[in-house]
Amino acid sequence: MSDLLVATNLVKHFPARNGGVVRAVDGVSFTVSRSETVALVGESGSGKSTIARLALGLTRPTAGTIQFRGRRVQMVFQDPYASLDPRMTAKSIVAEPLVIARKRRDVTTRVPELFELVGLGTEHLARFPHELSGGQRQRVGIARALALDPDLVVLDEPVSALDVSIQAQILNLLAELQERLDVSYLFIAHDLAVIRHIADRVAVMHLGKIVETADADALFDMPAHPYTRALLSAAPVVDPVEERTRERIVLRGELPSAEDPPSGCRFRTRCWRAADQCAVEEPALIDRDRVDHPVACHFPEVAAVS
Repeated sequence: MSDLLVATNLVKHFPARNGGVVRAVDGVSFTVSRSETVALVGESGSGKSTIARLALGLTRPTAGTIQFRGRRVQMVFQDPYASLDPRMTAKSIVAEPLVIARKRRDVTTRVPELFELVGLGTEHLARFPHELSGGQRQRVGIARALALDPDLVVLDEPVSALDVSIQAQILNLLAELQERLDVSYLFIAHDLAVIRHIADRVAVMHLGKIVETADADALFDMPAHPYTRALLSAAPVVDPVEERTRERIVLRGELPSAEDPPSGCRFRTRCWRAADQCAVEEPALIDRDRVDHPVACHFPEVAAVS
C-alpha cells in the first residue's frame, strides 16, 4: 500500500494566557496508506483533534510536515446535529459540496445515489436536521463527506454522541463504505472499544505524543504501554464473565497540563511502573521486544494481557 498521508515530526504549539505555550502536538510521526484505517486514540487533551485539523489544513504546524498525496480530504464531525445547518434540508446539505465545486448539474443524480449509499431513502431528502434521528443525521454527514469522492476521510469522534446500538450501525456502515469505495480513514477516538473492529492500525496518544502504535490485533492482544493498558481496562466488554474477571487499572491523578508537561516520560506521574529513570530520560518511540510495535516506555509489558 502506498502512503496517502505522511506526518513527520509534527508539532503544534498554541500561545497560553500566561505567556507560555500549550504543547498540543509535540513531535508526532505517522502515515495513513490507501484503503487503510488508522485510529488515533487518547483522552481529551491528548492532541488527536489538533492532528485532525492539521490533516485537513485548517491550521498550520509549528514545525514538522504533513503531506497529503491524494486529491481530496473531507471530514465527518463528532456532533451530527451541531455540524449540520438547521436551515438547510438534508438534500441541500449533501448537495452543497457539489455546488461549491461547480458540479451543480450532478446534484439531481448524485445526491439520491449518496443517500442510498449511506442507507437513507428518498423520503429523507426534504427533511431538516431536527426531523432526523441522531444516526440519520450522521449518515447525512457521511454522505456529504463522500460527495466529491475523497481519498481520505477524517472522522473526529464520529459515534461518541450516538447511542451504543446506533454506534454499531454507523461503524458497520463506515466499514462497508471503505470496502466499496476504497477510501482511507483517519479515525479519532477516545474509546478503544469503538475502533477495535474498524482500525487496521492504532496510534495511542498521551499529552501530545504517540506512546504506542501497532496493528490493531497486536495492540489489543498485547498492549505494551501502561497507558494503553489503562485505556483498554476502561473499555466495556460484552462478555459478562470476562467483565467480572478482567484486570482493572485506575489511573491516579489528572492528565498533566500541556503547558507544563512532566520531565522525562510524560505519563510517569500517573504510572504505577514509574522509576527514577522515567523522570530524567524521555523514552523514545521504538521497537523494543516486538517488531513493528514501537512503544515509548522504559519498562514495557513483554507478555500478552489476558
